[in-house]
Amino acid sequence: MLSDSEAAELLSFLTPGTRPDVKAKATEYILGLSGHRDGCRFLRTKPDLIASLFALTSDPSVAIVKDCYHILINLSADETLHQVLVSEVKVLPVLLKNLVDPEYLFSDQISTILSNLSRHEKTCRTVFKVLQEDVGLVKLVEIFCNESFNQKAKLHYLGPLLSNLTQLPEARTYMMDRDRCVIQRLLPFTQYEASVVRRGGVIGMLRNCCFDHAHHKFLLSDAVDVLPFLLLPLAGPEELTEEENEGLPVDLQYLPENKKREEDPDIRKMLLETLLLLTATKPGRQTLKEKKVYPIMREFHRWEKDAHVMAACEKLVQVLIGDEPEQGMENLMEVEIPENVEEKLKEADAKEEEELQKEQERRTQEETGGE
Repeated sequence: MLSDSEAAELLSFLTPGTRPDVKAKATEYILGLSGHRDGCRFLRTKPDLIASLFALTSDPSVAIVKDCYHILINLSADETLHQVLVSEVKVLPVLLKNLVDPEYLFSDQISTILSNLSRHEKTCRTVFKVLQEDVGLVKLVEIFCNESFNQKAKLHYLGPLLSNLTQLPEARTYMMDRDRCVIQRLLPFTQYEASVVRRGGVIGMLRNCCFDHAHHKFLLSDAVDVLPFLLLPLAGPEELTEEENEGLPVDLQYLPENKKREEDPDIRKMLLETLLLLTATKPGRQTLKEKKVYPIMREFHRWEKDAHVMAACEKLVQVLIGDEPEQGMENLMEVEIPENVEEKLKEADAKEEEELQKEQERRTQEETGGE
């Protein structure tokens, strides 16, 4: 790594008045440094270097600005740099100001940085606080839903940002606001074919919102009708009986022969986990049973190849075909689990995860011919 004198010399090159070619060499060098963990950890001890790089995001040279944003993406991917970026360099107000500019060239990079910074709860709280003060979640959702907001950026990473923000109860409360119709505007993106990132972000946001069982009734009501949006990506072209079809939500009845399922296994798993969360309450279980979710899951299980996704499907099916919990246990989210039982469950989960990993490796070997 650089000595203190070398770092000081490098810092002297990162000024607006430095010759463009010298600045470009300096940012190029730091970009290489930020590409590996040790380099990021070194830069963590040099907040003045990071601050100078951040200042250069307004440089006249597009190439230099691009390098600086690339460095910031690398740094924000490392959790140990989050506090430096947010509290010492104070990147958030400038990033958000540029994000809401429909002409800004580097809004995609900003979306990625904000998504990285909001992954963990502590920094996510700071991101949410500054967002609410400077821009507002209302504006963020508007930008996300308006695909032509910025002609120079796709803004797909606002999806994971929204998902990360909803790990906070106050962000979930906003998303579930009965009067604003926020969640309804986001639902169509569960089938957004152009970007797995945007699609996965919205589904992750829905899953987070379902952790609050108080919202389940609203989500399943006609006001939102979330069920078709969660089921359609999991449904295939298989023929169901007339009785099964008629019980399904209208959008899932008599699907065409070319109907394809969600391609990404992580997204399929998130969809199943969201459905499982909705079965935590008695009204939720009744709705999913009445809406004939089981036949969709039955056919999905026959089709699925990923062991982890299959396991998630099996958990949901067990609830759908199982008996109702005894009185006092109807709300599975409010059931208190004794400490010793919780420890045993954790051990069982770890063992199940290990077995699933082995099963997935075995399936992969079979598919690749044992190579």
